[in-house]
Amino acid sequence: MEEELKCPVCGSLFREPIILPCSHNVCLPCARTIAVQTPDSEQHLPQPLLHSRGSGLPVGTAAVLPLDHDAAAGPACSGGIVSSAGGLGGGAGSGADHADKLSLYSETDSGYGSYTSSLKSPNGVRVLPMVPAPPGSSTAAARGAACSSLTSSSSSSITCPQCHRSASLDHRGLRGFQRNRLLEAIVQRYHQGRGAMQGASAAAAVAICQLCDRTPPEPAATLCEQCDVLYCATCQVKCHPSRGPFAKHRLVQPPPPPPSAPAETASAFPGASQGAPSGSGGCKSPGGARAGAAGVSATRKFPTCPEHDMENYSTYCLSCRTPVCYVCLEEGRHSKHEVKPLGAMWKQHKAQLSQALNGVSDKAKEAKEFLVQLKNILQQIQENGLDYEACLVAQCDALVDALTRQKAKLLTKVTKEREHKLKMVWDQISHCTLKLRQSTGLMEYCLEVIKENDPSGFLQISDALIKRVQVSQEQWVKGALEPKVSAEFDLTLDSEPLLQTIHQLDFIQMKCRVPPVPLLQLEKCCTHNNSVTLAWRMPPFTHSPVDGYILELDDGDGGQFREVYVGKETLCSIDGLHFNSTYNARVKAFNSSGIGPYSKTVVLQTSDVAWFTFDPNSGHRDIILSNNNQTATCSSYDDRVVLGTAAFSKGVHYWELHVDRYDNHPDPAFGVARASVVKDMMLGKDDKAWAMYVDNNRSWFMHCNSHTSRTEGGVCKGATVGVLLDLDKHTLTFFINGQQQGPTAFSHVDGVFMPALSLNRNVQVTLHTGLEVPANLGRPKLSGN
Repeated sequence: MEEELKCPVCGSLFREPIILPCSHNVCLPCARTIAVQTPDSEQHLPQPLLHSRGSGLPVGTAAVLPLDHDAAAGPACSGGIVSSAGGLGGGAGSGADHADKLSLYSETDSGYGSYTSSLKSPNGVRVLPMVPAPPGSSTAAARGAACSSLTSSSSSSITCPQCHRSASLDHRGLRGFQRNRLLEAIVQRYHQGRGAMQGASAAAAVAICQLCDRTPPEPAATLCEQCDVLYCATCQVKCHPSRGPFAKHRLVQPPPPPPSAPAETASAFPGASQGAPSGSGGCKSPGGARAGAAGVSATRKFPTCPEHDMENYSTYCLSCRTPVCYVCLEEGRHSKHEVKPLGAMWKQHKAQLSQALNGVSDKAKEAKEFLVQLKNILQQIQENGLDYEACLVAQCDALVDALTRQKAKLLTKVTKEREHKLKMVWDQISHCTLKLRQSTGLMEYCLEVIKENDPSGFLQISDALIKRVQVSQEQWVKGALEPKVSAEFDLTLDSEPLLQTIHQLDFIQMKCRVPPVPLLQLEKCCTHNNSVTLAWRMPPFTHSPVDGYILELDDGDGGQFREVYVGKETLCSIDGLHFNSTYNARVKAFNSSGIGPYSKTVVLQTSDVAWFTFDPNSGHRDIILSNNNQTATCSSYDDRVVLGTAAFSKGVHYWELHVDRYDNHPDPAFGVARASVVKDMMLGKDDKAWAMYVDNNRSWFMHCNSHTSRTEGGVCKGATVGVLLDLDKHTLTFFINGQQQGPTAFSHVDGVFMPALSLNRNVQVTLHTGLEVPANLGRPKLSGN
């Protein structure tokens, strides 16, 4: 977990970590070193002018300011300018540096910019030279002058050291980024857990001024609650006067240091070393704890809103992905955003992270077992290789002297094969060990995060952490935990040929056998409506080649199997099966040597009832579908046909159609049809459809343009038409508002039927499916046409 707690810039444990817009973390002092400012007046100047204007800087250098904007003087500029002339190589590469700056500022409107590789420090982060102090001036004054001269009209940005995405800074500078209080607490707990508790040094027993130029620094006299900085009396008058923007700041006595602060902790947190400003200017330290010179306070207060110091977080804004207080809501800052209670979102994100961790934990367990398996393979390869060498030597010694030279060649081939296998397995062990270490470290870090009881702090990092855990789980791709080589040496020495063929003696590579039994992947086998999907794979350590697979399915009634798929894919979906039926499936593999044995049989149950919609691909072009293809109307005054997406060949099925609009007494038709039905006339006028067409007074059954079974009772707006298809008894029955319109038999008709409808522009209907046969309708009786 220690890797998760280290800053990507300095490589040390995080100190005052802030969250960048890309969700990565960086120390606040390190953020000052990688933040870049370019004067607006010089952003678009030609390259020679940009680097050689009278700023007192050599060509190829640039100014880096501490973009905190904590105050108009001292604190904002103290210790924020760093030098990396050695890392940049002086003035060399000024052209590349200029091009890199242009790439940083080319997309500032969006808050992100492209990152172009340029001169970088050894850790991959751009750190530019410090502005030289004017002669005769103190260091603090020179820094203050540099800060005040450039911050007024400059464009600021910071580049993430991990993903190299650039983010623009607003007027608040680095204070605009939220502090990762949760990470600070975990780092502090990590220090304590390592047993680094030692006696605090005498120098750390008293809080010292954080802005003093004296050596040693003066004891602190006051603490600004807004700036979170300790001042001695002299520095307070000089750097934090009680006027102007500081008039409303509250100065209090510095807090007492903890009784036994670890030395390592004191050096890792703000206020532990001379001249290191605490916080990002106006930001509170995590949990409200003041970081004095002796380290982090042992108590943590509940975090408050940075905009309203006296208000606790109460809600979470889903649009901004940040906790907010109720005053922010009352001020209308999130009026059009979706907000939820802080506690509910905290629990929800914790549950999501825990669920994602379960997947990574399972993969880590599999990886450990896989490593044991690989180590066993190493031993088997060693043993099998030695055994095979001994066997080969015994065979060659039994032959005449003519085999001597050939024997050496064969031994060389065996040794190369063994070395190749060993190398492949070692490579897999190294790769898998690295992935396992990364996943384990991430798991430990996430578990520490879950232990935290700071909802707002957790929600600051939960989204990014959940994504990281999901990505960590996805890295264990298919085949990642399967050995790439086998411990077996599939080499056969043929010693029977005559003496004159000895010089042609060689190995017979890869003895070809029939494929083994495929393994059905039950977790991927499923059914939907009247379709089934099956997946399978070959067992591990399979050395026989596979040319393809044969998938067989029975008829749904326990009958004989039939081939439904032949090919190389290991995933297959079969459509058009019977509803409410039980199918048995099995698969076998084949190659040039023959067909392998069958797999185990898997049993699949199709849906009891059919869920379907109107099919936009089968309908006439004048048919207009809406409501997820469940509502149909027509743009033509002539009758047009549309079919459903389901196909029936057996069983009992029921669906309903609700009449949403009915104008000028049209004659819509409801029923079933084959796929080849004519689409530009009323349903039932050809021999491919069986339908009931109805007006506002009565209905008729129609097939082959023959009208029969006239029944009183029509439809109107709001009416419901039910269609009952019983393929076991070969009947088609219609109901209007629950009233049966007379059973219609179409005996001796076999095949596949689809729900069908014909209508014109005066009618609109909505389809309802997935229905059981209503009890009050019952099963219709057979009757003649």
